[in-house]
Amino acid sequence: MAAAGGEPSQIVSDELFQNFYSEVKQIEKRDSVLTSKQQIDRLLRPGSSYFNLNPFEVLQIDPDATDDELKKRFRALSILVHPDKNQDDPDRAQKAFEAVDKAYKLLLDPEQKKRALDVIHAGKEYVEHMVKEKRKQLKKEGKPLDVEEDDSEV
Repeated sequence: MAAAGGEPSQIVSDELFQNFYSEVKQIEKRDSVLTSKQQIDRLLRPGSSYFNLNPFEVLQIDPDATDDELKKRFRALSILVHPDKNQDDPDRAQKAFEAVDKAYKLLLDPEQKKRALDVIHAGKEYVEHMVKEKRKQLKKEGKPLDVEEDDSEV
């Protein structure tokens, strides 16, 4: 019985995650057509040293992308942020270009790419586990099973 009760919750959790993930993809698609200045600002925004640890985030590409898609995205993005194309702000453009280049080189190395994917999957599993634990606690307390992490507006 307990297993049967957990299955619908898992389906709801999977559905909520997929909805969240599709929203993230829509935002990434919207942001992927940013201008040179906007891309440089995105890559050098406050906290960029942490955001840029995820090479998929830097290149704005799906972790499941093929090597050809990766190469195309790198070329498009590197042209946008290249210092020669951004004469008005070459120092910032150079830093942004270096972030793009570093992410691309990391993803070219199969071992490094696997490590990056492992971190992404571990993070996803951790969040799913924490949401499940919060739901259990809320159920135990007789409260609604709404968890903040599942609210797209939050």
